[in-house]
Amino acid sequence: MIDADADRADALFHALADRTRRDILRRVLAGEHSVSALAQNYAMSFAAVQKHVAVLERAGLVTKRRRGREQLASGEVEAVRSVAALLSELEQIWRGRVVRIDALLAADPDQEE
Repeated sequence: MIDADADRADALFHALADRTRRDILRRVLAGEHSVSALAQNYAMSFAAVQKHVAVLERAGLVTKRRRGREQLASGEVEAVRSVAALLSELEQIWRGRVVRIDALLAADPDQEE
């Protein structure tokens, strides 16, 4: 199970590592967009935007559905919440280390007053 969680985290952070994908995610979290409408916002080919959307979809951050010939993309709020939870967990680990360092410094008998 831990490997599956690690793989999921890797996919999420890989998807979010790219500026264009983060921008696409912001747009589709605000509302459903066709992939062709999304592509008009970027100085790249439709195929390149499709690939970015596919990375977001594989990570679970975006879902797609068909309406006729269009592919409509929507953001997945629960997946974004899982990213926030992962970051919160990492922050708590970091804060715990800072508290321990502060405690060690306070207990140091060689510390000058």
